[in-house]
Amino acid sequence: MNHPAVNPNPESSPGSAMAARRRWLMLAVGAVAGLGGAGLAAWRLRVSAVKEGAHEALWNSSFEGLDGQALHMKSLHGRPLLLNFWATWCPPCIQELPLLNAYYGEHRAKGWQVLGLAIDQPANVQKFLQRVPLDFPVALGGLGGTELSRGLGNDKGGLPFTVMFAADGSISRRKIGQLTTQDLQNWSKSL
Repeated sequence: MNHPAVNPNPESSPGSAMAARRRWLMLAVGAVAGLGGAGLAAWRLRVSAVKEGAHEALWNSSFEGLDGQALHMKSLHGRPLLLNFWATWCPPCIQELPLLNAYYGEHRAKGWQVLGLAIDQPANVQKFLQRVPLDFPVALGGLGGTELSRGLGNDKGGLPFTVMFAADGSISRRKIGQLTTQDLQNWSKSL
């Protein structure tokens, strides 16, 4: 009677070796895919150079406020400003609004300003703000706001996009993507 040979070390069987190679291959493929995804995200979220004339265009712009009155950007010059481009259909935008609101509440007594420039339909913005009221002003960006965002270095038009201006109106910081508490702390220290 023939008895099958028993391998005293099952880890060294050909099937186990192949399974181990497959695991390592899957780990390697996963690592390469992860690095590729991180690289793509970094490229997508890369802030470009500010286009010539965009800085002046910002301070010469005006946008419609939710009350129908024009908000002239020149009226915000002279104090630090956090300008946030956002939309109601953008989940990271919605997630960071409470953070921006808290930041405004903590820093407005120190002269800080926050402006939300909605790249969205007026009715959507008004409906959203009825559910989630904000203490800082919100204006409607429209196509001019999109072009302004692109001019300030957001050439792919990603949202949210935030620009910090020093009191002299110069650009201090910019970020495409959702802000964090750490971002705001670091940015505030830089001015």
